[in-house]
Amino acid sequence: MAYTLFTNCNIYSPVDRGGPCGGMEQGRLVHYPDGALLAGDDGRIVAIGSEDEVVKALLASDEIKTRDMQGKCLIPGFVDPHTHMCFAERREAEFELRLAGTPYLEILKQGGGILSSVRAVAAATEAELYEVTRKHALAALKTGTTTLEIKSGYGLDTENELKQLKAIGKLARSGVQDVVATFLGAHAIPTEFKDKPDDFITLVIEEMLPAVQNQGIADQCDIFCEQGVFSIEQGRRLLRAAQALGMKVKIHADEVHDLGGAGLAAELAACSADHLLAASDENIRAMAARGVVANLLPATAYSLRKPYARARFMIDSGLPVALATDCNPGSSYTESMPFIIGLAVLNMHMTPAEALVAATLNAAYSIDLADKVGSLEVGKQADFLVLDGDSPAILAYHAGVSSVEQVYKKGVQVV
Repeated sequence: MAYTLFTNCNIYSPVDRGGPCGGMEQGRLVHYPDGALLAGDDGRIVAIGSEDEVVKALLASDEIKTRDMQGKCLIPGFVDPHTHMCFAERREAEFELRLAGTPYLEILKQGGGILSSVRAVAAATEAELYEVTRKHALAALKTGTTTLEIKSGYGLDTENELKQLKAIGKLARSGVQDVVATFLGAHAIPTEFKDKPDDFITLVIEEMLPAVQNQGIADQCDIFCEQGVFSIEQGRRLLRAAQALGMKVKIHADEVHDLGGAGLAAELAACSADHLLAASDENIRAMAARGVVANLLPATAYSLRKPYARARFMIDSGLPVALATDCNPGSSYTESMPFIIGLAVLNMHMTPAEALVAATLNAAYSIDLADKVGSLEVGKQADFLVLDGDSPAILAYHAGVSSVEQVYKKGVQVV
């Protein structure tokens, strides 16, 4: 077997102990200041640790290619567990409306927001959706995202939801990154169901879910529970139906109002509850007790000029926190995980170590890929980044730019 030996590394990584990290574990990293990483030709890590220990494990007969990393800081590749980057058109005009003071839910009520993206997706071809999605994924890769989740949700009917998932599936097969597809058929109430949201949920359960399962691209199901969108009971109906089909579930929860979405995520033992700007203390503790990951999306709060989610309280309550871009054409148009980490450290009171765990290992657990990615450990993929700095703190300290110099996927340099 052929190997690549990365020497002279300053390595920082979370440690996978069989579950997402909460409480004090959220900020715990292993550090190899004189480290090395050995990757096999299958792209997985064979050995990692101090350079002396790794080199001693080599056999004279091994075929070794050596790369001197010149003392640079290495961290795991970022995992972005919540994106909507499969869309057809941007919404710059809406951005200006929000800057002028029009609330996001009012824009949605007037047929803008998600519904305008729905119209654009309906008019787009699968090939056009793929190209837009590929462009966003490549932008994310350049700033260190080696694994990402992408949702549907701009279809709101069976044909267009499947069209979005086909575009996402093509990217998963042809792109560099690992891509997880999530079905978000209940992202908004379609105009024709404006006064009949229960009927739309029935349609999603009886028609869309079986079609998505038969298509075989998405194995996760999500719903947007919020005032003026879907209720907790409607969320419970849909997500239980998805679980009955063997799908993993997650929920857009308590973004604007404390509807109890975090509590529903705990009840269903969801992979994650996402947003959580308005989540109650009680439901945060309930999520922690059930091992649900909190996917926090600080760029959305930044863009909407809302108070940030209470990351410090969540971590101190033992709730594992992950970070994501929420890349979408309306409320968070960014592909940059370094930007997200900077916001988390400077505005959500997370330490650089906690933010790194949130952007890697905890994020991997929230999309059920922690067996492959999220930390630099034997058996996992050699997905790592080379930073222009001495520690992960550079990601927040050097604001407004990406401190990611090089990106490796399965031991191969891709940026």
